[in-house]
Amino acid sequence: MTVSSLAAPAQAEARPDRPGATELRLAAFAAHRRARFPLGPLTLFTGPSGSGKTGALRAYEALARLGGGAALGEVFPDPVACVPERARPDAQRRRGFRIGCTVDGPEGPVRLEVAVQAEPELRIVGERLTAGGVTLLETALRDPGRRVVQAAWHTAGSSPVTRGPLPDDRLGTALLPLRVAGRTDGERRVLAAAEQMVVALRSVYACDPSPRRMRAATPLGAGRLLRGCDNLAEVLWRTRSECGHRYAHLVTAVRAGCAGPVTDVLAEPLGDGTVRALLDRGDGVRTHLGLLGDGELRYLALALVLLTGPGVLEVDPAGEVPAALQTLTVLADGLDRGLDVRQAGELVRLSARMCERGHIRLVGAVGDAVPVCEEPGVTVVDLTP
Repeated sequence: MTVSSLAAPAQAEARPDRPGATELRLAAFAAHRRARFPLGPLTLFTGPSGSGKTGALRAYEALARLGGGAALGEVFPDPVACVPERARPDAQRRRGFRIGCTVDGPEGPVRLEVAVQAEPELRIVGERLTAGGVTLLETALRDPGRRVVQAAWHTAGSSPVTRGPLPDDRLGTALLPLRVAGRTDGERRVLAAAEQMVVALRSVYACDPSPRRMRAATPLGAGRLLRGCDNLAEVLWRTRSECGHRYAHLVTAVRAGCAGPVTDVLAEPLGDGTVRALLDRGDGVRTHLGLLGDGELRYLALALVLLTGPGVLEVDPAGEVPAALQTLTVLADGLDRGLDVRQAGELVRLSARMCERGHIRLVGAVGDAVPVCEEPGVTVVDLTP
């Protein structure tokens, strides 16, 4: 595995205002062992089929969902598939996997490590949250017969730690605000670090546009873009009237990535409660999106994702934290799937411009890094053996 970045040399900077993940660690997960992947504002995983690109993004998404409070069984419906293939069970026939990440922000770098037992029962058997060399939360499975783990969190008061049980099917870090009172400086430090981690993980939008579903007219509804971008026409209808400036940038991006002339991207209601999307060719001809190729549709959908925000995407950011202090992270497996070299290059350049502004980050997987990873600011993680 090799890592390269075309970003400018790092300078000494103050701590970032917006929490963001700076490292993904897969100690034992699927095809990965003892792997550490740096994450920048724009990170692209590359490598041949089977090198673990999808697995890395799947682990990141799993951490994000756990940070949002999802139950372990929802996040890992097939947990055995996450266990490294050659991992042998212990004397109690237990096997599992371990994942973690680092999030930098106002509290400095905060590390999270999670150990999950996949067999014989799915459960979290260990978790550690650390910052500045101090263990702020640590959990361990003490009694396999009980569906809880024993937790200890930093207090730094009359007692150095406080102990108590936490459920073994939820991320303890996400539960800390419900258990820690914040009476001492130590407890307040725990809460601040946990909040930084959870804010970064919750603000994740996993996106995999499905051209087949995007071709049909879609009912008008909440106007939040689904993971597969099935309701693309509805979201175009909503966003056109909400922010003309960003919509103009979308039209420019579509013009660069779609064949033929494009003067506008439209959405029109059909009178039956549905809406369909069109490309205005500028000479009286309008092309229904259903006639576009798969690559054009994926390109359009991903450009829309990059040019919108959490209020338009189906993501659940931390509502108690101002939007100005959050960064949306887009996960895009197969970022260049179905795209030609020109489209892939345009999409990466658009990603670089948007990520440079600081309010959005992107972690994607691509099949061939050569034509798309030469943009300044791209962190390339090459998983080629």
